Amino acid sequence: MDKENKGKLLSPRLRAIGAMVETGSRLADIGTDHGYLPIQLLMEGRIPSAIAMDVRQGPLLRARAHMEERGLSGRMELRLGDGFSALLPGEADAAVLAGMGGPLMVRLLAEGREIVDTLQYVVLSPQSEIPGVRRYLLENGYRILMEDMVFDERKYYTVIKAALRMEREPDGEEAWDETEETYGRYLLRSGNPAVSAFLQKEKRTYETIREELLAAGGERAKERLSQVERELGILEKASAMAEAAQ
Repeated sequence: MDKENKGKLLSPRLRAIGAMVETGSRLADIGTDHGYLPIQLLMEGRIPSAIAMDVRQGPLLRARAHMEERGLSGRMELRLGDGFSALLPGEADAAVLAGMGGPLMVRLLAEGREIVDTLQYVVLSPQSEIPGVRRYLLENGYRILMEDMVFDERKYYTVIKAALRMEREPDGEEAWDETEETYGRYLLRSGNPAVSAFLQKEKRTYETIREELLAAGGERAKERLSQVERELGILEKASAMAEAAQ
């Protein structure tokens, strides 16, 4: 185990993900990498068992070393496979998908839908195209239960917990609008300072792009400018919601 993680396995990002895993859940960790998350949750007694999967053999070998170092071989199983391909129905109550881009995450959820349908909930932390992940969930029978955002290693990370509607159907839930799909209904309502800081960073980025496009001129710049102005409008609405929650 590298010195940095010997005493404390989980980074702020992984702690935020782990916080959404319910006590007693049998966990499937899809794309486990070093296996830090399931190992820590097992050590804390939060979960009774874990199946850690990865598409590459190298991460599984590292996870095995960390698992054996802590005497968890009887409670944690390692499997090689792409997405949910190595998981059987009924073997897990929940799944975590993290450390991958949004499009890949959507693909794994879609291809593994037969298995995902047997889970009580999923915890997702996409590293890109997060609005697309939310749209996939909302359009494919899921309810987003909660969201969190943390600042870790100079990056903002979003964590989403979702469940199939038939499992936890709310009464009279309103449809999500474009602002909520883009920046997260529960993030915008959370009062989390990281959310406001992230929105301000996004706003500065789009304002810089707008200035560059105004200076460039031309038809293509004009078309792109229209898109940027639209994004800034969504950001204004999101910022107002986040400020009202604080």
